[in-house]
Amino acid sequence: MKKGEGQASGEVASRLIDQRILDLGDWRGEALARMRKLILEAVPEATEEWKWGTPVWSHHGIVTTGEAYTKAVKLTFIKGAHVPDPTGIFNSSLEGNARRAIDIREGEKVDASAFKALVKAAVALNGAAKKKAPAAKKAPAAKKAALVAKKKTAPAKKKTATASGTKAKKR
Repeated sequence: MKKGEGQASGEVASRLIDQRILDLGDWRGEALARMRKLILEAVPEATEEWKWGTPVWSHHGIVTTGEAYTKAVKLTFIKGAHVPDPTGIFNSSLEGNARRAIDIREGEKVDASAFKALVKAAVALNGAAKKKAPAAKKAPAAKKAALVAKKKTAPAKKKTATASGTKAKKR
């Protein structure tokens, strides 16, 4: 599968990620392989996916993507702006309201324990958001019930007969 094609998860995605690492064949493949290993060590139950032609790791929602560019491997945390980063390893996409990223350039190493803590925090954030989701789904039903109750308690409009025999609304 070429970059940019299709979506996959599970074993198929894992094979596509393996192939992407092999296809890179240089320091970028090594960096992506190392970060993948750290993600799966931090959260063994994470799901590997292939979306938008790139590796994606998810657990109760997307945690991070792993993109490879000419001069950097970029790990983009979808909700990174809301994830604590006490060691300051986020170094890219810092101005946005949602995402944060880590750019790894040739020869650079990312602190493994700090990165794992970041991954775990992102997973925890996804888990917290998932727990709040059912309450959000109840809101439209509650709103509908309030409208029905309002209609039942509203006074009915009365109609009266006119000289021509038709009924008109009384105002």
